[in-house]
Amino acid sequence: MESHETKYSNSVEEDYDINQDQAAVTRRIQRLSLHLNPISEPPVSSDRLQLLTCAGRAKINVSDEQLAKYLRGKHRDIQERVYEYFNAKPDLQTPLEISKDEHRELCMRQLVGLVREAGIRPFKYVVEDPVKYFAVVEAVGSVDMSLGIKLGVQYSLWGGSVLNLGTKKHKDKYFEGIDNMDYPGCFAMTELHHGSNVQGLQTIATFDPLRDEFIIDTPNDGAIKWWIGNAAVHGKFATVFAKLMLPTHDTKGVSDMGVHAFIVPIRDMKTHEVLPGIEIHDCGHKVGLNGVDNGALKFRSVRIPRDNLLNRFGDVSRDGKYTSSLPSINKRFAATLGELVGGRVGLAYSSVGVLKIAVTIAVRYSLLRQQFGPPKQPEISILDYQSQQHKLMPMLASTYAFHFATSYLVEKYAEMKKSRDEELVSDVHTLSAGLKAYVTSYTAKSLSTCREACGGHGYAAVNRFGSLRNDHDIFQTFEGDNTVLLQQVAVYLLKQYKEKFQGGTLTVTWNYLRESMNTYLSQPNPVTSRWEGEDHLRNPNFQLDAFRYRTSRLLQSVAFRLRKHSKTLGGFGAWNRCLNHLLTLAESHIESVILAKFIEAVRSCPDVSSRAALKLVCDLYALDRIWNDIGTYRNVDYVAPNKAKVI
Repeated sequence: MESHETKYSNSVEEDYDINQDQAAVTRRIQRLSLHLNPISEPPVSSDRLQLLTCAGRAKINVSDEQLAKYLRGKHRDIQERVYEYFNAKPDLQTPLEISKDEHRELCMRQLVGLVREAGIRPFKYVVEDPVKYFAVVEAVGSVDMSLGIKLGVQYSLWGGSVLNLGTKKHKDKYFEGIDNMDYPGCFAMTELHHGSNVQGLQTIATFDPLRDEFIIDTPNDGAIKWWIGNAAVHGKFATVFAKLMLPTHDTKGVSDMGVHAFIVPIRDMKTHEVLPGIEIHDCGHKVGLNGVDNGALKFRSVRIPRDNLLNRFGDVSRDGKYTSSLPSINKRFAATLGELVGGRVGLAYSSVGVLKIAVTIAVRYSLLRQQFGPPKQPEISILDYQSQQHKLMPMLASTYAFHFATSYLVEKYAEMKKSRDEELVSDVHTLSAGLKAYVTSYTAKSLSTCREACGGHGYAAVNRFGSLRNDHDIFQTFEGDNTVLLQQVAVYLLKQYKEKFQGGTLTVTWNYLRESMNTYLSQPNPVTSRWEGEDHLRNPNFQLDAFRYRTSRLLQSVAFRLRKHSKTLGGFGAWNRCLNHLLTLAESHIESVILAKFIEAVRSCPDVSSRAALKLVCDLYALDRIWNDIGTYRNVDYVAPNKAKVI
């Protein structure tokens, strides 16, 4: 899958000026065609390395325009506007060699230019059309990943917290300034001692009824807000997450109402000086994303008006009375975090964009790079070697699969924002956690594989693998550590497992569990596993059944183990004893969802030739995953030995 080529996609082929050589371009197209559509009979010559005739299928002529139209969807035009703007602005293009401070200033100029000169207003898209917003995020990330993250901090995190956790008074006051970049801001949740455990945050916001203000305090160094994007240099506001403390008349003196969000000004609007009571420290040079100014925030009795509490889920009156439509701290906390799921959706979608760039560079290089060959014959393309194909072709197939899965996630997220349906909110929360964890981990590994597949030339900075790998690496950590997120998926699966046996209603994404669990429990060795032949292996029903069977088996077995170990180890100990099993379960489920969405996308493709090509890629994705875990399928005799050989 090719992402749009801009001046920022400096691929290996440019080192050789191949784009200027018409003959080389023709050769590349011919070779790519042969790899996608193997010839029915090999040439007669016995001296040359020949293509295998394993597929024996007729050649598929794919329309680039039709395929691109289907893949890039209705927001292709807004992405083209992004590319055109930066292509026309050499002064806004990120050079290979740039200092941290220069990169930060350039990144700010890029974002301001995009909004004020190009007229692209991401914050309006966040409200009106989230799918369009994520299309902009993908395009901007291909220009400079630091710019993509800085845009996300401004509009999805800082802006999103005001929209989703605040009420009308906050939107009326802050919307325009956030939208036009007059109010650059931060999202101050993570602390030095607490990242994933948000309920353990230690920053305090104490209400002072005499002055009708909240007092924000950092009680110890472990409570310093850390890794806060936009804080070190550019931010003027911060959404600060802190424990809300209300004065009481009992011996305690205060009552802890749980973690809430507050708008805290951190710099003067005119002078940009740091405001009294606030300390800001620079987190310094990072492994990647050095265009983002991460900083640390410490508060010493910083007073803010009562109205600065983002009060959608809980409010404090003038006389210090607390009110909420949600009955408990846990429910308010869950509702708060549920509204911030857009960040995870964006990271999953953006990670696929990074994978598109890397795979495109590696596959193109492999088509054009020639090494060795039969005696006294010209050297051959390195993509003719089976080892190179095994490195890159399943990765290419996965990129298509992830594209359709994350596009589905973005659509469901947009639907959720409109409907506010509780069941859909829960579904999107779990699906975004799983896809973010699975996709970012896969992309991180693939970036190294792509670099290695391009040999020494892949090590040149101009070819982007180093910057892509360094900038993307943190995707596995922020917006939720991947291991923690996969456990959230496992928790939800176990909840659905319990619902299945109690006769409850399963949500849309999880409905397959009922059918596949019934199949697993009643017939451990389905007869379909015995069918042989290529056609059956390429049957999407067989492929999806195999994925779901594996998930159901893992779910049933881990539920049994948890019950067994909880009797002696307790709940926490049992969970820890089965942790790797639970992570495998979560990954298996996400793979099932990805394949299901890929199959749906293939069937929905209106262009016949594009649909045929996508079907081949979908088959490769499915069979590669089955082969990677063939031991599991063989152990339970789901895939018979004769079929395993065909795979």
